[in-house]
Amino acid sequence: MDRGNINENVKRRLYAESIGRCMNPDCQRELFINNGDIIEKAHITPYCETADDSFENLIILCPNCHKIFDKISSFNPEKVKEWKQIRREQIDRLFSKQYSTFDDLKTEVVPLLLENKTIYENYYLSDKKELWNKFEGKILANNRKLKKIFEQNLDLFQRHREKAYSNSACINSFIMHVDEFEATRPDEEKCRHVLFPKEINSMFGIAPISDFMLPFTESLEKLLTKLNEQGKLEAIVVGINKPYILLNKEGKSDKVFLDDTPRLRQLYYDYNCFKSTKVRLDSLNFALKYLKSQKIDFKFLSYNNLREISANGVKIIFVYEYCLSKVDLLQLAPEENNVIVNLHNWNGVGCISNEAYKLSEEMNVTLLTMDKFYEYISKIKHKV
Repeated sequence: MDRGNINENVKRRLYAESIGRCMNPDCQRELFINNGDIIEKAHITPYCETADDSFENLIILCPNCHKIFDKISSFNPEKVKEWKQIRREQIDRLFSKQYSTFDDLKTEVVPLLLENKTIYENYYLSDKKELWNKFEGKILANNRKLKKIFEQNLDLFQRHREKAYSNSACINSFIMHVDEFEATRPDEEKCRHVLFPKEINSMFGIAPISDFMLPFTESLEKLLTKLNEQGKLEAIVVGINKPYILLNKEGKSDKVFLDDTPRLRQLYYDYNCFKSTKVRLDSLNFALKYLKSQKIDFKFLSYNNLREISANGVKIIFVYEYCLSKVDLLQLAPEENNVIVNLHNWNGVGCISNEAYKLSEEMNVTLLTMDKFYEYISKIKHKV
């Protein structure tokens, strides 16, 4: 019987241990139903004999199993204690699977994250304390599953030596969050040190976040190539405040915003697309936004080469060099009448060398700094 004075931390450990099901291995009934739960906390050794409300002396059962245990005595205490070990082994067996791909992992993880998100938003954020108290146990149970899954599949997450740039670091933070959430402080002390990392929902495509735009234009181009080969790419939309990739996800369109950094990092990692960059994506997007602001239509010459466009019949090539040199120009090998724009403007007029200007005259191409790019666009704005 629940005497009503069981420590809150003990209750949380019991909810997590049960993973939301009756602890009787021959029952395992789902304990969260409709708008409530049928959880009952049973003392393994009777409370009247020991006054023991410890985690070790308590177990979560459905009402039927609790009744059988307490009143019919079909299960002896030693047998019931074994159920705790059986449940630990069951969790290890069910949630220790190692997945071969991140997409396979998502299939298992996303429903659990979505359920937690729904409970948190509908009950906690809506200040429905009674329902939150009932369903917080479901979050604890789901978290226990997620922790086990993540611990066995850390190699599927993008990694970086700097924690701020690492999805794997976010997963480790979540694991710490789960442990702290289970061992929460009493109600009067609400503060927690490790909150749920919002990046988790981002990387699994549940809820985007607005972060910084990864600079890797060449990585994005490689990703577009691979997505297109798999029939998953619908469009790439840049030159706007929130550029995005439009994916085909099981017959439905799925937007991946280019500032949804954890998700994009994960895609680059999954498809092995990380490449050193020469053209910063944020600078390229800024230039394309300017073209659109001037109502100049442009198109990419190839869906997987974002650095070359056609605008009003002129081929424009974007580069990002501290100082565009003669050698850089030779390596570009532009055709006659091409326009080359150096997006790197920190060096002012010095971002293009005198030797490169001289060579450009011989090659009959136009070299532009960003300041000159704005002037050039004004000139071609009304060109038919």
